Amino acid sequence: MSGQEKKSADGLKKESPGKRPLGKERGRWWMTPVFVTVTVLVIGLAVWGPEALSSYHDRMILEQIREETLETGMEGYRYSLNANEKLYILSRCLEGQIQPESELSAMTRLVPVQETDYEEFTGNYAFVVSRQELGEEEISQEEIYEACSGELDTLKELEILPDEVRPVTAGAYSAVLYSAIDVPEPRNNVLVWKVSLSTSQQTANKANRLLDAYVDADTGKLYEFYVRTPLSWSEIDTDDIIEKWSRYMGLTDPEPYEPVNPLSETTPYFQKYTFSGMEEGNTVVTVGFYEGINELFLKISR
Repeated sequence: MSGQEKKSADGLKKESPGKRPLGKERGRWWMTPVFVTVTVLVIGLAVWGPEALSSYHDRMILEQIREETLETGMEGYRYSLNANEKLYILSRCLEGQIQPESELSAMTRLVPVQETDYEEFTGNYAFVVSRQELGEEEISQEEIYEACSGELDTLKELEILPDEVRPVTAGAYSAVLYSAIDVPEPRNNVLVWKVSLSTSQQTANKANRLLDAYVDADTGKLYEFYVRTPLSWSEIDTDDIIEKWSRYMGLTDPEPYEPVNPLSETTPYFQKYTFSGMEEGNTVVTVGFYEGINELFLKISR
């Protein structure tokens, strides 16, 4: 190999020290402004982005009416109560209300009262018209009249009521659903139907008719009733009625209520009993009779 060729070959293999290729210099010069631009954009988005998104979200929500259905899984939920507890809660709720009564009772009331829609309440218990949707196992508006008639038949079979008592029909009666609520613990509540002889029937013959009743919306049992009968007071055994009614309701521990104030009712014909309730409270149940109109009643408020 000649000296010139050797020099050319060495020239291909070696580069002058301290010098860089022109292409690499141009590449690094181009990346520097791109990096700066990206960095500025990232910082800008970090500062301005959240505020812009928040402002956009506010514009989408503010000054607009929206409806939203929330399902909590607790709507209409009620604690499971035994018969004595349900009786006690309903009794306490009714104590502050104007109770169903006969014309004779209304006329002989010592203190006149105004009519109420059963929606006012005081203290720790409330008795209000219920707007909640009934479950499949609860008695509906369409079913309540037949259910009430069926329970009257049961009371006849137990010889609590005489056979002459007439059935309940939708055309002659009205029914309103109420909630009896323990206000400090509202899941302690009792759903009841108040079944009443319709106002259109008030001038009709009321012999052997149910006038008013409170009916359990779960079981159909009658907590309270006022009914015209062909019986006289001498034919009524209150001890027998309360013993059979307590078994019918599933109640325990009935005891005579003493001492009895003879002026506590607007009739001299009555007997009171007591049942255990909740926490040390008890429920007073009265079996009574209005002579002259032959009206038998069983009520659970004092």
